[in-house]
Parts: sequence; C-alpha cells; structure tokens
Amino acid sequence: MEQREMPGDVVMTKIGQAIMLLHAGDREEARNRFGIIWSEIGERGEALHRCTLAHYMADTQDDPGDELAWDLRALTAAEGPAGEVAAGPDAGHRDTTAVRALVPSLHLNLAEDYLKLQRFEAARIHLDRAWEAVGVLEDDGYGGGVRAALGRMEQRLQGSAPGE
Repeated sequence: MEQREMPGDVVMTKIGQAIMLLHAGDREEARNRFGIIWSEIGERGEALHRCTLAHYMADTQDDPGDELAWDLRALTAAEGPAGEVAAGPDAGHRDTTAVRALVPSLHLNLAEDYLKLQRFEAARIHLDRAWEAVGVLEDDGYGGGVRAALGRMEQRLQGSAPGE
C-alpha cells in the first residue's frame, strides 16, 4: 500500500520554512518562496494556508501598498467570500480555530498598513474591528501579545490622527 503525506502538512511545512527564512532576515528569499507556494495553492487553497502565507508575504514587501494588498488577501482568506471566518472543505475544527485566532492580528496589520499610508479613517476602522474580534483569543502569550500590540496601535493612531 502506498504511503502519502497529507497535502496540508506539506503546504504548512513549506510556509514554515519560508517563515524561518524571513525571521532569519532573508526577506528576498522568503518572498520568492512565498510566491512559489502561492502559485501552487492559488486563490482556492485552504483558508488557513492562504491566510498564513499572505499574512507573512505582507511582511516581505518593501512598498506599503504591496504590503496592504497582501494583508487584504490574508483577511479575505480568513473571512471567506461571505465575510465570515472561512474553513476549507477539508479543514477541521483546529484549522477554523486557527483562522479565527488570526483575525484580530490581521485587522491590526491592516490598521498599521493604513497608518503608514496616512489613511487614518481606514486605520481606525480596522483597529476597531481588531478590538471587536479580540474576544476569540485565549489568555495566553499570543493573546496577550496581540492585545498589547492593539493598545500600542491605539496610542499611535491617536497621536497620528489629523487635528490632534
């Protein structure tokens, strides 16, 4: 009997390897690998794969507009076409939970992108959406880190808004 690896495991392994390159400081190689993986999974890949890949691909961009485009792809993958947290046809509860846990961070990233582009109203909208979604986070290191980052973004946005 032939042994096969689950495709999702292979995709997440490839994404994880590119993330390690990014964290090691090799943004260009990470960007190249993310691009290859994106071309393999496309717009119809599993939500967790698309969301994770786009989330990290945004971090490899030099242009704020390109970063925004990838962060929007990540959120679209997370929310799906109906605006609700997506899960692929083969995704289990674990994947749905993982995608839900990314939503506050995705909105935070979009707030950051819009702040860089001096689009303060859009930044405020996404920061508010991040605060609305934060209830899905656990009281662990990740959840605490996202909440702390939201607080810092709140202060930055208040200090950057016109007329203040």
